[in-house]
Amino acid sequence: MATILIVDDEQNILVTLSRALKLEGYRTEVAGGGRIGLDKLSTQPVDLVLLDVKMPDMDGLAVLQNILQNHPSLPVVMMSGHASIEIAVKAVRMGAADFLEKPLSSEKVLVTISNALAISRLTRENQDLKTLAGLHTEMVGTSQPMQALYEQIKLVAPSNGRVLITGENGSGKELVARAIHENSHRSKGPFIKVNCAAVPNELIESELFGHEKGSFTGASQQRRGKFELADSGTIFLDEIGDMPLSMQAKLLRVLQEGEIERVGSSETLRVDVRVISATNQDLQSSINTGGFREDLFYRINVIPIALPSLREHKEDIPILAEHFTKLACENNNRRLKTFSEDAMKRLLEYEYPGNVRELKNSIERLVIMVPNQKIQSK
Repeated sequence: MATILIVDDEQNILVTLSRALKLEGYRTEVAGGGRIGLDKLSTQPVDLVLLDVKMPDMDGLAVLQNILQNHPSLPVVMMSGHASIEIAVKAVRMGAADFLEKPLSSEKVLVTISNALAISRLTRENQDLKTLAGLHTEMVGTSQPMQALYEQIKLVAPSNGRVLITGENGSGKELVARAIHENSHRSKGPFIKVNCAAVPNELIESELFGHEKGSFTGASQQRRGKFELADSGTIFLDEIGDMPLSMQAKLLRVLQEGEIERVGSSETLRVDVRVISATNQDLQSSINTGGFREDLFYRINVIPIALPSLREHKEDIPILAEHFTKLACENNNRRLKTFSEDAMKRLLEYEYPGNVRELKNSIERLVIMVPNQKIQSK
């Protein structure tokens, strides 16, 4: 049952409302003033606030504004015995769920609370569905391992915690990183990808932090690095296990201090970047052999996400195949093709060392090379 916080400077209102709500099965918390109410909100979960407008310590509209800023999804019902229509309209425009006029009617209070909680619940469910819909536009699968992955992403995305994604080549690490970014409060900021294995050792510092003109041979102009470009957004450090040790030490400083220096400059630049890393290596083994810094591992591995191989969720192959077939037909100007029962059986039997990427490439090859509308097993 929902928990209702009642904020009012009149003791008899607190007692009467609390008793009436408890009789209806609600849990209640009471606060004799606005500041006390805000303190309670910061320490315990609440599902709805009943808030008086006129209070001596802090005006109810000021309390409402604070709640909307710090708890935007929390429904607030305002109450007043001498409020004008203008104040009621202002409160609702600010974001209050409803307005009750004193003296309070028990029936009206209960109906208002029930409606506000129902709307709040529907809003949350709608947001969850939007989140999952966003994930499913890129990530396909209904198996238990994939459902568990979607749930992890939904929990992780709103935070600023650093994420380490592990999994075999072709298992979809970049898709997961993008899904986390796109479902976070940084989604309007940049998503910058760096493949640590593809950048030469002597250039990786410049790639990440940028450089000044003339700082080394070939540096003909100033260049901003990936961390600078990712400011207010997310940087995805793919194949971080291949990063050279000398660069790992410099990356550690960025993670600790939130500061970078371009190559050839002594100026310190502050950056606000969420770091998501990925690897197909066993970093613990690399630590044991001296190939990866242990202190850096603990910095990047705040939230670990281990991706399943395609072998672990083969039941998703039919819908993956359908999805990739549609994409391949659209991209290669082919009429939509289908798989025969025997051909689908062959797809299900294969082990896919290259995971989802291998399945996608195989299907595109079949779409291009097989002339018939139905792809048959040989």
